[in-house]
Amino acid sequence: MNRLFQLLAALFTFALPIQAQAEDIVAGLSQNAVQITATFVGSEILIFGAVKRDAPAPEGDLGVVIVVEGPSHEITVRRKERRMGIWVNTDSVEVQRAPSFYAIATSGPFNEVINQDVDGAMHISIPESIRIFQSEQVDDPENFAKAVIRIREDAGLYAMNEGAVHVTDNTLFDTRVQLPANLTEGAYKARIFLARGGEIIASHTADIEVSKVGIERWLYNLAHEQALIYGLMSLAIAIAAGWGASTFFRFVLRS
Repeated sequence: MNRLFQLLAALFTFALPIQAQAEDIVAGLSQNAVQITATFVGSEILIFGAVKRDAPAPEGDLGVVIVVEGPSHEITVRRKERRMGIWVNTDSVEVQRAPSFYAIATSGPFNEVINQDVDGAMHISIPESIRIFQSEQVDDPENFAKAVIRIREDAGLYAMNEGAVHVTDNTLFDTRVQLPANLTEGAYKARIFLARGGEIIASHTADIEVSKVGIERWLYNLAHEQALIYGLMSLAIAIAAGWGASTFFRFVLRS
């Protein structure tokens, strides 16, 4: 019996340092709601936080990865080829999951902060965020996913900013994420990961709501709920603009 108590005491003593080294995240955002107006030209979100510990920090550098992700939608990616002098759509692949916006900021080189196996399991990097249906129609479905990434990187919707997270004393961290003007409204998420030795040791998620307001919201609702009225109004505006321009130039020429 005494031997059993000694073993339990030894296990408890050994477990104490492990529990004491647990690290958690306390984080905040400069704004958790973005409003898209008629004059919206983009926005910036400051993401900051600290590592909460019950004991001194373990040895080794702390890695921080911050991801801001927009709502995902299914899309069809088509390949164009030149046939008989004209460009036509040939192969196509259904992309099951493609975030409308995806920005990553890290405290160091991504491959050093997060190892490949963890990235594959947690879907953190941009390539891992894209999911495609298994397609037997094409031999290279990965190229279609790369095309989505390339197009959205050019549009400022996908970004990888290595070294953009500033870490102070292995405890405090902050970064700024730029939101472009061509945002899709919906529920966005800010995900924060702490890593040591390439492994995730803690994570935190915060919600960001992106929505249209004012005339942008009115026009959006009108187009989706009253399509006929929206079409007639657009036609009337186009006719009025054409008539006004014609009258103006006719008056200028007579003068």
